Amino acid sequence: MKHLKLFFLILITFPATAQTIIKQDVGIKQMVDEVSSKNIEATIRKLVSFKSRHTLSDTSSKITGIGAARNWIKAEMEKYAALSGGRMTVQFDTFTQPKGTRIDKPVKLKNVLATLKGTDPNDTRVYIVSGHYDSRINDVMDANGVEPGANDDASGTALSMELARVMAKRSFPATIIFMTVVGEEQGLYGSANVAKRAKAENWNVDAMLNNDIVGNTHGMETDLKDNRSVRVFSDGIPTNATDKQVAALKSLGGENDSPSRELARYAKETGERYVDQLDVKLIYRRDRYLRGGDHLPFLEQGFTAVRFTEMNEDFNRQHQNIRTENGVEYGDLPDFVDFNYVQKVARMNLSVLANLASAPGRPQNVGIVTSGLTNKTKLIWEAPATGKKPAGYYVLMRETTSPFWERKFYVSDTTATLAYSKDNYFFAVQSVDADGHESLPVFPGPVK
Repeated sequence: MKHLKLFFLILITFPATAQTIIKQDVGIKQMVDEVSSKNIEATIRKLVSFKSRHTLSDTSSKITGIGAARNWIKAEMEKYAALSGGRMTVQFDTFTQPKGTRIDKPVKLKNVLATLKGTDPNDTRVYIVSGHYDSRINDVMDANGVEPGANDDASGTALSMELARVMAKRSFPATIIFMTVVGEEQGLYGSANVAKRAKAENWNVDAMLNNDIVGNTHGMETDLKDNRSVRVFSDGIPTNATDKQVAALKSLGGENDSPSRELARYAKETGERYVDQLDVKLIYRRDRYLRGGDHLPFLEQGFTAVRFTEMNEDFNRQHQNIRTENGVEYGDLPDFVDFNYVQKVARMNLSVLANLASAPGRPQNVGIVTSGLTNKTKLIWEAPATGKKPAGYYVLMRETTSPFWERKFYVSDTTATLAYSKDNYFFAVQSVDADGHESLPVFPGPVK
């Protein structure tokens, strides 16, 4: 085991729980602490004030409708960009959505993208955080009703905007895009346009974080109250996997180690490292049961993406006309949003983005050597294809029944031999820099 040692100084493993890392980046922790629940609340209430943010609502008014909302979002993002020293630019991502399902006529739609350009010209990686700013009520085609959408999804929009505000003043080697998209309620049209554009223009999207419905802490039906748990949904078999790739995953037992599932584990470990009283729940589904969100178009294009959503959704608030029936209030109003909870989820997102955008790229061509029968496991890999050179690498290991990586071994070379059988454990490799910023883990394939 040449150059191999257990990195034990900052790693503590607890039975049946995720690993807890003590070491924090001081600069990232400062950014995390700057995320403001008051700013998030003000943004959500402002978005609600536009009366309707239905994708097909008015675009000519300056005070109501989807047009007024997107213009305000862009103007706010431009205020943040003014403090970036020229690193952040803000633009509309404009496209025409043809007539189709939930679109009664061709309509010009606009996403808002605030791009914080990376400082390393050799680092092509892009990280995206997103929420959708459109809203709806009972009738998905009603473009003229009062449609506040405070939690669904002004909460995710406010989160993305608050991260842009805090992070615009900082610099990172990789690029971060703070995105708010339209058309989610009508068919994921806004995110689909960005995902297709990213694929066509060869964006090196390393991770996409979708935040949708992240502001409620009280499940009315079950009377469950939980202000510390947030769900992260990730696909197991990659959404765009070919039959050959699926067969290979089955042969390796890798159905639970897609890139998106590694991102979910990363979010749990990193988010809980930086945010107190937070439990990131790994949900082994691509999204909620038979439902979907804006990360799906990115998965379909082959990118790594996850969805964050509150633990207990309140369906009296979701897609409901504002009314009171039999003493029960309905409607997605801001007074029912827990702004401190949105702050907590936003801080988790920031910790993930900042660490990834500061870290080296993922190791390449990670493999387990299969040229001979042995109870040891030899892994080999290559340095990242983009960005700075890593200081070293972590080889990760866990029991096949464990949802979390349980041990980390630090190596300075691009090979490691462990006295643990590949029959009995799962492994992965991630890059790390001298300051402890870690890339996403890469699950190995077989090599001769």
